[in-house]
Amino acid sequence: MAVMACSGFVLAAVLPGVVWGLRRSFLWERVSLHPGIALPLLLLVHAWAVLGDLVRLMPTGGPLVTEPILIVAGVLFWIPVVADTRHHLSDAGRCLYLFLAAPLLDLPALGVIAAGHSAEGLTMIVAMLPIGVIAAALTWEWVNREERLAADVLAAPTAGDTHAR
Repeated sequence: MAVMACSGFVLAAVLPGVVWGLRRSFLWERVSLHPGIALPLLLLVHAWAVLGDLVRLMPTGGPLVTEPILIVAGVLFWIPVVADTRHHLSDAGRCLYLFLAAPLLDLPALGVIAAGHSAEGLTMIVAMLPIGVIAAALTWEWVNREERLAADVLAAPTAGDTHAR
């Protein structure tokens, strides 16, 4: 259970913090993937790491093999959201990307619950909650920025406007 909690928390909270802290690194441009590839890659690797033991697809090394691969897939997933690369998503794209990813990443945990390991599955779902929190925070930031821009446009006097505000 602790492995699932740590795995989910690292993927949902630690990795975005690390990538954000290094968001201007030249390395991200070299390893960046299109979001349409990064999201399915993470979904597949995450499902393999979480469900592999249940369906007998777990490699011999277990978490020692799957966790580093999951971390790499997680970094590739977060790059379009927070790093300054050619694949950087717009504000709307980031919100859609994260709000789409959050429930899809919970599906393997539901499989764990269905297999009779409810504590482990619920632990994984709770550990992945920071993705939803980050998505909500980015949406809030985007909405506030749009409102400020709209207010600035309305407040700016136009040429020839004799009744400037």
